[in-house]
Amino acid sequence: MASRSELCLCAALFLLACPSRAAADKLQITSNPSGATVELDGLAVGTTPFEKDFPGGYFHKTRTSLGSRLEHPMVARISLSGYATKELTLTGGPMDWISLNGRNRGEYWLLKSAHFHVELRAISETFTGGITARVSDASAGLQSELSLEELVRLTKPAVVYLKGLDKAGSGFFVTGTGVIVTNAHLARGEESLLALLSTGQQLEAKVVYVDPDLDIALAKVALPSGKVEFPHLALTGATSVRQGENVLAIGNPGDAMLFSVTKGIVSAVGTFPNAGPGTWIQTDTPINPGNSGGPLLNSRGEVIGINTQKLIKKNVTGIGFALSSSDLLEVKELFQPRSSRRPVKAPPRPGRRTPLPPLLPRASAQSRFPLSRTAPKFSSTTNFMETLLPL
Repeated sequence: MASRSELCLCAALFLLACPSRAAADKLQITSNPSGATVELDGLAVGTTPFEKDFPGGYFHKTRTSLGSRLEHPMVARISLSGYATKELTLTGGPMDWISLNGRNRGEYWLLKSAHFHVELRAISETFTGGITARVSDASAGLQSELSLEELVRLTKPAVVYLKGLDKAGSGFFVTGTGVIVTNAHLARGEESLLALLSTGQQLEAKVVYVDPDLDIALAKVALPSGKVEFPHLALTGATSVRQGENVLAIGNPGDAMLFSVTKGIVSAVGTFPNAGPGTWIQTDTPINPGNSGGPLLNSRGEVIGINTQKLIKKNVTGIGFALSSSDLLEVKELFQPRSSRRPVKAPPRPGRRTPLPPLLPRASAQSRFPLSRTAPKFSSTTNFMETLLPL
């Protein structure tokens, strides 16, 4: 028969292995101003100030293998009409779950804090300056084209190298006031990015908008003292892109020189569901990890697309994709009405969703870009994994 001490020990171990609901911890998310919508992993869960109970194992390591653990990263999106949306990565990880007997029970994530606070910035303060947007007509072919050397000289100063905590890529200025366009997969989970200009100047770029559905993100840098404006690039819609025309990519491919230039042609233009929603420009221009978010330019120095992904498949080379500037113009329309842009409207596309793009995928944050699929696989230019991800 078991002794009293053995029974007490068993009871203690049982309590440790089966924590009660009372052991739950509370996650709090607040904002200034309050009343902002809170989304967790794409699902609306309330408004700020927001509180929700989670198992203690989400905040700290549990003592046994039977305790609750968070088996995926958690992302919060805080949005309020009239303010730039903020996205927060709430968790750190992954970490290996090692039991007392040394067995690896998989990966887990931990919430970085029990309280997160966000200062929301008014859109009127963030998205300033005009966007140069052009839609060429049938006479586009008669417009003056620049030499390759002149094209690089004029456009390279508007391209930036962007670096986050564990990823890096490219971007470019679209306003003289410091609004930068890049890919969402580069900016997700980042409060700010290090922006390196081609002159060597380093600036802090605050992430102010992320649309993972279209894989577009916007960041903003402040004008340094004494500087009038940043060099910036003009956009042109998909209707002006001609199959077979020469194009140029400027970006920062990994393990190579920064602000590198590659050239090619437009292979095709149109929708391509395997790559995602929007209008896509297929090109044979060499684009690699690190080119993410950089511009694809025509021979007149206009941005026709954002370099986003490439096809990686056995015996297949020279197939890359850029999201068209038409999609970028629609995103910008959310913040700068047509009347505030330098004239030229983005061409409409039938079937485009309205009026606001979803701020997060409807399911988990990773659901739209699975690690494997039966369709052709794509590779992000920020990572060499064969998967459907933006560049």
